[in-house]
Amino acid sequence: MPVVNHTSRDVQFKVVYCGPGMGGKTSNLLYIHSRLGADRRGDLCSLATRTDRTVFFDFLPVNAMEINGYRVRFQLYTVPGQACFSESRSMVLKGVDGVVFVADSRIERRQANIDAMGMVREDLGRLGYSLDTLPWVLQYNKRDLPQILPREVIDHDLGLSAGALPRFEVCATSGFNVFGTLDLLSRMILHRFHDSKSENRARTLLRKECDVAVSAH
Repeated sequence: MPVVNHTSRDVQFKVVYCGPGMGGKTSNLLYIHSRLGADRRGDLCSLATRTDRTVFFDFLPVNAMEINGYRVRFQLYTVPGQACFSESRSMVLKGVDGVVFVADSRIERRQANIDAMGMVREDLGRLGYSLDTLPWVLQYNKRDLPQILPREVIDHDLGLSAGALPRFEVCATSGFNVFGTLDLLSRMILHRFHDSKSENRARTLLRKECDVAVSAH
């Protein structure tokens, strides 16, 4: 849930990038961090274990424009995709406002996508969240590679029907649609915050200008 700090006049939202290990979560954040000016981004931090170099989370506050005197900040995190790190995922997902699920389009990673989606739903459920109610966006990453899964196959594997869920074909290493994903999810999060009855006080602060993008193209 968003954190409103009336002392510092900040409203902070948490975005978590989920998906299979080596699927492109880190590449998303590295690209975003590299494209933002130093005055608009915080330090990129990571934690890793000795057993798997993909197990880490990145903390990245992205400063958006001020809204009614309150500065909107987005904290971007990745979570490890391996089954044995459920506790780490749960720690990062706590307080999440929006999710990017980064699916690996390579044919050989089909089962990894299925497993990762199952773990994300399970971890969110333990925290009292659900993808059915949270703003979230699907990335089909690595679309520049040969021998990739059709989008329809990935949708079927993840239990997604044709509908309004935002979906992006992405190449995270080159940055294709990386900011497009973040921009749209940020708008979704801010609109949800504006409409939420549980955030009446902070909602008043944001109601006039909540449709704001955070890209720095």
